[in-house]
Parts: sequence; C-alpha cells; structure tokens
Amino acid sequence: MNAVTTDAAVAAAADRLKLTEIFLSLQGEARDAGWPTVFVRLTGCPLRCQYCDTAYAFHGGQWREIDAILDEVAGYGVRHVCVTGGEPLAQKRCIVLLRRLCDAGYRVSLETSGALDIGSVDPRVSRVLDIKTPGSAEAHRNRWENLPLLTAHDQVKFVLCGRTDYEWARDVLREHALPARCEVLFSPSNDELDARELADWIVADRLPVRFQMQLHKLLWNDEPGR
Repeated sequence: MNAVTTDAAVAAAADRLKLTEIFLSLQGEARDAGWPTVFVRLTGCPLRCQYCDTAYAFHGGQWREIDAILDEVAGYGVRHVCVTGGEPLAQKRCIVLLRRLCDAGYRVSLETSGALDIGSVDPRVSRVLDIKTPGSAEAHRNRWENLPLLTAHDQVKFVLCGRTDYEWARDVLREHALPARCEVLFSPSNDELDARELADWIVADRLPVRFQMQLHKLLWNDEPGR
C-alpha cells in the first residue's frame, strides 16, 4: 500500500463511527421529554451498570461515515437529536458528530455516563450527565471533575435503586451545589424502586430536583427502536 492510499484510508477512518442504530421516537426523559427526536445510538460502553437496559449496544454495530449519519438524521425531518449509547464519548469522533449536528441547526443532547471527560463537547450541546449511584455498581467510575464544567444548559440525572441511593444522591446534590449549576433529575430504577415512594421522598425533603419517569417505557415498554 503506497503512502497516498494509506493517507486516504486514515482520513476515511477518521470520519467514521461505530453505530448500533438510528431511529425516530419521542424523547422519553430529561428536559426535552415528549418531543419527536432522532436517536443516534453509538456502539460500546466501558461501564456495566447492573440495571442497564441497552446492553445490546455494548458490542456489534456497523461503521458509518459521519456524512451518512447526518444524511439519515436529516431524512427524519425533526429538530431534536439525541446522541446516546452505550457510552457515546467512548468513541473520540463523537465530538465531531456533535459539532456537525449543531452546525446543521439541530437541538442536540448527549446522554453520557459521566465517567468520561465532557470538556471537549460543543457548548451548544445539552449534556445529560448520569451520575452513577452505589446501586448501579459503577459509582467508582464517576468523574467528579466533570461537575464544575456543567452549565444551566446541561442536566444531571440520578437513577436510584432504593433509599440508600436516594440518601447518597441527596448528599451529592448538596455537597456539589448541583441545583445551582443545572437542572437535576431523579428517576427510579425499573423494578427496584417504587416511583411513588421516590416521589414522596422528594416532596418530604423539598429537594430542588425534577422527578421523572421514562415516558418511552410507559408507552412501549422495552420495544427496540421506540
């Protein structure tokens, strides 16, 4: 292989991402809940949360050029785009995709575990940062250096598995003054915490957080592509 061919191959690889799926649905959670949204699900995740509902995105996937991804997103004709995973930031070129989606005029959100550096994400992107609780079995992976980077444009999400998780999250909320930085969301983990019980705790403590349930699961359960 000559040098010209090698350079072309490297350039082509630099414009690709490994993709699990692209689909249109309603955004089921966070600030944009209810909006028709194109989901771009990237493949791969370094975490193994015990309650994960997208383990099918850990492996497999297909390499797609970023231009082709943008073309497919455009074909759906909606304004909102959510880049998710897996853990999308595990692929370095996710940063390029996010920037190009913003350049194309979309309202872009990123769902990330919070275990990887968010500092390079385009500031036009709403970063939905999932802080892992002890019940997730991945709390040791939290990158606390991300928290000072958050702005009012971003969101923090806690998925809670029980009272211990709730009290832990409540302490993190106060220690890091998170409600002063961005919107904070508390969600019950499916089948592990009764939603009404969590709602009662939030009300009793007057926590400055937003209770949420996953709208897409209420509508379609775990149907793929919904």
